[in-house]
Amino acid sequence: MKKIVFLFLIVTVMTTLSGGEKMNETMKTIFARKSVRNYNESTIPKETFELLVKAGMAAPTARDKRPWEFIIITDKAVLKKLSDALPYAKMAEKAGHGIVVAGDMEKQNGGVNSPYWIMDCSAAVQNILLAAESLGLGAVWTAVYPNADRIEPVSKILGLPKNIVPLAFIPVGTPTGTDKPKDKFNKDQIHWNKWKGTK
Repeated sequence: MKKIVFLFLIVTVMTTLSGGEKMNETMKTIFARKSVRNYNESTIPKETFELLVKAGMAAPTARDKRPWEFIIITDKAVLKKLSDALPYAKMAEKAGHGIVVAGDMEKQNGGVNSPYWIMDCSAAVQNILLAAESLGLGAVWTAVYPNADRIEPVSKILGLPKNIVPLAFIPVGTPTGTDKPKDKFNKDQIHWNKWKGTK
């Protein structure tokens, strides 16, 4: 009986797509993720943002240094300043919320001049994007680093210390449904055991 119940649970979790692939809920979320730039006005609870950031902090980091900091933004005046300062974050005002993911140069693996924080914080950003998708929210990764003309105003607006460098600003809100996921799979970019064409 237990075996039958177990098999039933597996079947209910798995979904077969048109291509024949079997997808569980995690895989469906990954493929459903999209960059959302169109939002309805809404208010998202504080607890939801704490959950999103908790997902971000579940990401791996070099030597488990966790050199990240998260600035959650709900103040419309701050969102307006960020949208004015960042060329690709104009949707932030409409989204009504956002998260800046930043790196602490003094905490990262390898010291202040190491690039590890970029990988660490990028993994956190992706986790937040996937978590938002799984909760029915919209989010989009807008770059701050490595552009000095974006880093400086964001740091000033948020009052960041010198050792904290903003990597990305993620507007978060309730999607209108206009934005759709893209199928980016390309077999030509897969290489087995060595680069294609080499002997």
